[in-house]
Amino acid sequence: MNDVAIVGVGMHPFGRHGHKSGIEMAVDAIHLALADANLAWKDIQFAVGSSYEVDHVDAVTGTVGLTGIPFTNVYNGCASGASAIEQTADAIRLGKYDIGIAVGTDKHPRGAFTADPSIFGLPAWYAENGQLVTTKFFGMKINRYLHDYSISRETLAKVAAKNYRNGAINPKAFRRKPISEEDILSSGVLNYPLTQYMFCAPDEGAAAVIMCKASIAARFTRRPVLLRATEIRTRSYGAYEVHAASAPVAEDVAPTVYASKAAYERAGVGPEDVDVIQLQDTDAGAEVIHMAENGFCADGEQEKLIADGATEIAGTMPINTDGGLIANGEPIGASGLRQMHELVLQLRGAAGDRQVPGSPKVGYAQVYGTPGTAAASIVTL
Repeated sequence: MNDVAIVGVGMHPFGRHGHKSGIEMAVDAIHLALADANLAWKDIQFAVGSSYEVDHVDAVTGTVGLTGIPFTNVYNGCASGASAIEQTADAIRLGKYDIGIAVGTDKHPRGAFTADPSIFGLPAWYAENGQLVTTKFFGMKINRYLHDYSISRETLAKVAAKNYRNGAINPKAFRRKPISEEDILSSGVLNYPLTQYMFCAPDEGAAAVIMCKASIAARFTRRPVLLRATEIRTRSYGAYEVHAASAPVAEDVAPTVYASKAAYERAGVGPEDVDVIQLQDTDAGAEVIHMAENGFCADGEQEKLIADGATEIAGTMPINTDGGLIANGEPIGASGLRQMHELVLQLRGAAGDRQVPGSPKVGYAQVYGTPGTAAASIVTL
């Protein structure tokens, strides 16, 4: 099989962009990725697009060029961007194409997501009693976790404050103003123990990643980044995950644990080898839980690690160096691709004010979302 290299990345700023459409943002991200790889659209042999709000990401071809390439649209909850990455990489790895692009975009309306529970295989009562609002699930999950492992709410505020600080030095982030731990804790409680400023927000944005056979990567960049693994897993029986209408007596670990283990095995590295980390921080509690689920610490160790600054940009395990979802928001189709954009910049040493010191060589990204689907990706120099 062919090794796969990332040779170009591009990202449209996340946030709110008035009447600019999701397709227009995707086109901008594509052009940035093409310029980064010194390529033209005619050089791209196939594409995979991810989105929740945009039914046909392939409509970008009307602007970037009607070249007749295969273009597949995918939606897989918050793992949509990672799914686009996986499908693009696998097509190259298996030798079907030499070079392709994954692009994600979304333009979400303001406020919480609303949906018909039946499309998730859920009964009507699940929405009627408020559980379809995912903030409720995340609140319940982290509330139990804090209790089980003696972690304080102050740790959640530290996570959120760190991500706001990182977002403030990221010119493409949505929220670019630092918020103190005190203000985060005292903001309105949405779903205990999570306050308003501990959550991310749905928003707008786009990102694109160009991949090719590693053997030809030197044609396009002097510093290719190798995509070693992308693994996706759904929940197993016994895992109490988002949109679960019951909680089995016999528990199992989260799908993130399985995706993470599979990615480490495929990439031939372990969590101790990772230099820079992107984790799904739909809320501050999610980042805390995902630190353990992805193997970076044991359950309960997070409070000391965070207090000691381990997860800061200059720490021993820098997490969400671009501000994560809390600072960037989450246009679902673009979110996993944003993570990859950040990891590529970090491994190239091109992340500017948020650059991780010490020449990072291994990057890790994890996404998790409805209905209990997780993905883990590993990149190296």
